[in-house]
Amino acid sequence: MSDIPIRVESLSKKYEIAVGKQRHDTLRDQIADAVKSAFHSNGRNHRQTETFWALKDISFEVKRGEVLGLIGANGAGKSTLLKILSRITNPTSGTAEIYGRVGSLLEVGTGFHHELTGRENVFLNGAILGMRKAEIARKFDEIVDFAGIATFIDTPVKRYSTGMFVRLAFAVAAHLEPEILIVDEVLAVGDADFQRKCLGKMGDVANQGRTILFVSHNMAAITQLCGRALWLKGGEIKLSGSPSDVVTSYLTAGSTAAGAWTNPALASSGATDFRFISASILSNDNEPAAVVDFDKGFRAEIGYELYRAIKGLHVIYQVLNSRGEFIWSTFDTDRNGYSDQSLREPGRYVSSCQVPGFLLRPGRYTLSIGAGTAERRLAAYENVMSFDVSSVGFHFNENRQGVITPLLEWKVERALSKLSSRC
Repeated sequence: MSDIPIRVESLSKKYEIAVGKQRHDTLRDQIADAVKSAFHSNGRNHRQTETFWALKDISFEVKRGEVLGLIGANGAGKSTLLKILSRITNPTSGTAEIYGRVGSLLEVGTGFHHELTGRENVFLNGAILGMRKAEIARKFDEIVDFAGIATFIDTPVKRYSTGMFVRLAFAVAAHLEPEILIVDEVLAVGDADFQRKCLGKMGDVANQGRTILFVSHNMAAITQLCGRALWLKGGEIKLSGSPSDVVTSYLTAGSTAAGAWTNPALASSGATDFRFISASILSNDNEPAAVVDFDKGFRAEIGYELYRAIKGLHVIYQVLNSRGEFIWSTFDTDRNGYSDQSLREPGRYVSSCQVPGFLLRPGRYTLSIGAGTAERRLAAYENVMSFDVSSVGFHFNENRQGVITPLLEWKVERALSKLSSRC
């Protein structure tokens, strides 16, 4: 097998998207428009299209046994790249060379025949990978045990829930020993325990010298599992390097570091029920702060407007560290208890939350905000700002472990007499 099982050179992919298509509310309008088009185009129906480049001249290599993480916002080109590498679609230009047997887990149901049972699909997928029946049979019990669906293994997969589908699909992809494993964000469908099992399994696969291409919005998983990361933005490679450096750059790229954020969509018009106005990190002096002191804490303040009364509204903010790990999520209804019947009238509001000192370890963090009800999400903005927690002027023991480092009250007593009496 080649030491470079994946080689991508000058790869581009474009799509032609129909634009400006008129909507017809009645059959009469549709017929009238068709007649006009026939006269104006000599019988030819010219449809306006717009060129969209999903990938633009990207090049990279993946070494054998390497775990490469792909990150980027929705629409950055990650899934398009994986589909090209999995031979589902062809590039517009450039080359994507794959050397070795590929197992792909791109979308729920990919590679499964819905009328066949789980058992039959396991053998079908193994045959597609070029494995012999005896090889698949040897792995079969391990696959079923990992997926945890033994009771339903002889049920047609069209009757499976999404979670069962994902569990079996990942178990098949990971256990049938492909030399290259391609995994998209589909793992996010599974529950937390299953995601941990998947990450552990991918670590085992990597330790066996097989190559993994892993797409995820879980930045902690990227930094934990991958040896290198690529950040795709607008179909181009924005950054390549160590996962920690790439994740940090990605998380802070769209954020402000001035301690205050103003919603860029405020100037736009359009009907809406809810809109964020601003978010701030405030020091104890009540000033926006890009750097807060470890021992003094800070206040998070979120401004928003309601254009109609909303039942059961909650506003949330989340703090993530530079590895993309969620440190905490907190709701403005936490103290009073959430009620889906509580009503907030139209108007402008500010929700604020005080964070004590001696809690966040020194380092860089990002703030994400959101709002919703029990039934729907109203608005969400990821990584709207970054801020640093500094221990300058305060003695901080760097050997301390953990994502948070609370300085707790201890009581130390001399107890020699008590100890000796117990011996």
